[in-house]
Amino acid sequence: MTSLNSGNTQNPADIAVVGAGIIGVACALRLARQGKRVVVIDHQDPGHGASFGNAGHLATEQVFPIADLSILKRLPAMLMDPMGPLRLDWRYMPRALPWFTRLLLNLRPAPFQRTVAGIRALNESSLGAWQRLLETIARPDLLKEDGSLLVFERPDSGQAIDALQARMRHQAVPVDLWQASAVREVAPQLSEHIQGGLFFPRTGHFLDPYRVVGELVKAAKASGVQFIKHQVTGGRVQEHGVSLLTHQGSLTARQVLIACGAHSARLTAALTGKKVPLDTERGYHLMLPHEHQRLPFAVTSLERKFIMTPMADGLRLAGTVEFAGLDSPPNMERAWQLHRLSKGLFKRDLNAEAATPWMGFRPSLPDSLPIIDRVCDGKVLLAFGHQHLGLTQAAVTAELIGRMVLPASPTGVHALPAVEAYRLDRF
Repeated sequence: MTSLNSGNTQNPADIAVVGAGIIGVACALRLARQGKRVVVIDHQDPGHGASFGNAGHLATEQVFPIADLSILKRLPAMLMDPMGPLRLDWRYMPRALPWFTRLLLNLRPAPFQRTVAGIRALNESSLGAWQRLLETIARPDLLKEDGSLLVFERPDSGQAIDALQARMRHQAVPVDLWQASAVREVAPQLSEHIQGGLFFPRTGHFLDPYRVVGELVKAAKASGVQFIKHQVTGGRVQEHGVSLLTHQGSLTARQVLIACGAHSARLTAALTGKKVPLDTERGYHLMLPHEHQRLPFAVTSLERKFIMTPMADGLRLAGTVEFAGLDSPPNMERAWQLHRLSKGLFKRDLNAEAATPWMGFRPSLPDSLPIIDRVCDGKVLLAFGHQHLGLTQAAVTAELIGRMVLPASPTGVHALPAVEAYRLDRF
C-alpha cells in the first residue's frame, strides 16, 4: 500500500484533500497553516474544473435559492429550447426528476427561509474571509472590491427591480437603486436603452479566477502541501484513518476532506454510507480576449439573464444553467449564445474575435446549500455542493473546515456562521 507521504503507511498524512479546485486548495492551505500535513489529490491539475471558468463574481448579494416556484411554468420551455437560460435535457429528465422534486419541496415557506438564512450567513462572511486569505498570500490585488450592477432595459421591468430591492433590503443585503444617468456615468459604453439598475457595493470580482487558484497552490506548497495527480475511485474508513483507492493503488490518511465539487457524491457514499442528492448545473462561459475597458465591474442583465465580468485577459460572458448530467458532451452553442445575448447591451457590439468557449459543472443540492461537515468520528470532512457560489464561499468554507479540525482559541477569532444548516444528516 502506498501512503500519502512517500509510501510510509505507518506515518500517513494528517489530511488528504480530494479535489484541487478553489475550495479544496483554500482548505488545504488553511489546514497546513494550522500545522497539519496535507496532501491534495485530483485527477487533473489544480484549478482545471469549475474553478477555471466561473464568472469571477464575488456574489455576496445572491442570498436566494437557485430557483423559485416559477420553474414549474418554465418547465415546458426548458425542455424545448436548447439555448434558453435554464435548460433541462429531456433525455436526462428521468434521472433529474427526484432531484427536482426535492428542489420544489424546498421552495415551501419554512425550508425556503432556512435556505435563505443559510446562504446569507455564508455570504455575509465571505468578503471578509477573502480579504484575510488574500492578505496572507500578499495578493489582495487579485480581488477588485468595486461592487457589481444589475441593469434592466425595459421600462416595465422597473417594478421587478423595485421588488427585488425590497427583498434584498429585507435580507440586509446592501443595495442602491441607480437611475439611468448613474449607470451611464460609470459605464458609458452600455446602451442608451438601459433604464437603471441595482448596485451592490459589498461585492467584487476576481481578475483571473484560475490565477487565484494558482497563487493559493503556490502558498500551499510553500506551507508543505503535496499535490498528487491521481484519480480517486473509492475508499473506506478504517480504525486509524481512511484508505483511498486510486488507479495507482491505495492511499492512507488520518482524515479525508471531500471537496471535489460535482464529483463528490460517490466518494461520500463510499466513506459515509450516505447517498447525497447531488446534481450538476452545467454552466458555460465565453471569453472575449479583445474586450478590455468596456466595463468597470461585473454587470448582469435582468432580462437577458447573464453576467459580464472584466478580467485581466478580456471580458468574460457567463451564465446559463443546463441540467444534463456529468457525462453528456458540452453544447458549446450555449456558450456562443452568450455573445448573441450581448447584442444591443452596448453602443457598439462586443468583439468576439478569437473568443474561447468553456463548460463546467456546478455542484448543486436541492436546498441550494453546501455540505460543510465533520462525520465518521472526525475522519471524514465534507466541503462541497456550493452551486453558483463556490468561488464566493471558498475562503469562509476553508475557515469553517479549519475550525472543525482544530478549534481556534477565543482570542482573535473572526465570527463564523454556525454549521448546523450545512450538516450531511439533513438529507
